[in-house]
Amino acid sequence: MNSYIPQWRLSLTAGEHSARHIRRIVRSLLAEWGLSALCEAAELGVTELVANVVRHVPDRRCVVLVLRLEGGVRVEVADGAPQLRCPAAESDAEAEHGRGLVLLDAVVDKWGVGPRSGGGKVVWFECGAECGPS
Repeated sequence: MNSYIPQWRLSLTAGEHSARHIRRIVRSLLAEWGLSALCEAAELGVTELVANVVRHVPDRRCVVLVLRLEGGVRVEVADGAPQLRCPAAESDAEAEHGRGLVLLDAVVDKWGVGPRSGGGKVVWFECGAECGPS
């Protein structure tokens, strides 16, 4: 049995253009893994998670991890901030912010948040995965 899990990892200080570059990498990885059908959801998901780091994490430092799963992909964004912004139950249609996690929930198969080893949190999502860690 092959124990190798295809993955990509990047530690960075996120800026306003980081999500654009990470989307390109995610698109390339999914094409390489034969998962191009998942591109739109994965790109949107990673954009929202990186945007949340830029907006809400004081030092903007994070780690992005993209894992190939059986039939799908898992994307994790870890940062040092312990709090998670909860999706607004009812967001104002005119508001510029506050709908990212609601949108994430609408386009991915599952998502969640958990504590990060050493402090902070990991926000993750999966697309098209038949199985994977929760």
